[in-house]
Amino acid sequence: MRAADTFCACKLARSQSGIALVMVLWILLLVTISTSAYTLMARMDQLEAHTVLWGTRARMGAEAGVNLAILSLRDPDETTRWIPDGRSYELWFQDMRLELRITDERGKLDINSASELTLQQFFSGNGMEPDQAEYVAAAVHDWIDADDIERANGAEAETYISYGLGVGPGNRRFVMVEELLQVLGMSWESYQSLEPGLTVYSKANEPDPAYAPVEALLALPDMTPDDALNFVEERHSQDAGSGLGVALPSGQVAMARGRGLTYSIQAKATLPNGVWDQVETTIRLGGSPDGRPFRFLRWREGFHH
Repeated sequence: MRAADTFCACKLARSQSGIALVMVLWILLLVTISTSAYTLMARMDQLEAHTVLWGTRARMGAEAGVNLAILSLRDPDETTRWIPDGRSYELWFQDMRLELRITDERGKLDINSASELTLQQFFSGNGMEPDQAEYVAAAVHDWIDADDIERANGAEAETYISYGLGVGPGNRRFVMVEELLQVLGMSWESYQSLEPGLTVYSKANEPDPAYAPVEALLALPDMTPDDALNFVEERHSQDAGSGLGVALPSGQVAMARGRGLTYSIQAKATLPNGVWDQVETTIRLGGSPDGRPFRFLRWREGFHH
């Protein structure tokens, strides 16, 4: 019996040792998984912190670019003042590369002041079908006028309701360009192609070609996309103060005249690691109630990497 007892005891001990070994292995596995998960979470937190830091630096760099552009616009020397015709200016700020574009709002088409015919030319020149361009141009004027009389091919409140829309035309001037999306017949795709050439600040019937982007130039009679591109390239090749001007296809010479008050500024800052951010704003120069030499009329921003 004693030998049997000894054998059973040894067998039980070996069995318990095996169980203990399995438990130790499971514990080691759980510790390894927990440690790996903690390491991964710490790494993700570090990456997230770096992303926020990089994004913040890029945003601040873009905002610095806006202020540099405004500083240049206030430069009294025409030979060193940046030309506000949408050309690109590149410079380094600390370790960031800044890309800056300034456009005088006089170069854009004011949707509050343009005639139906000019709007039709603008819409069709930027890719809208002729029938659709005629309809949207009339709908824009029905949006602006204060009456409820629907013009030919236009759209007043009853037409909006018939399309299941609860809100009709504003019967007032557009406050911002984005309101054009509420006009019946205007699609998001069309708006995206039109928006760079539109404004609500110039109060002019036609865009000034001396500052106009390609999109706005297509509102001018007999202007083709190729003509507009060639015209802008030639205009951007001229230095400030050259006084030469650039000839339109019609033979008219476009020359910068005077200094505007309202400008759109696009500022993009890119870090050495490729992270970038961009700010787009519209400013008006001149005194403001708070004593600043300019004020912001519009501000758009967004983080990209």
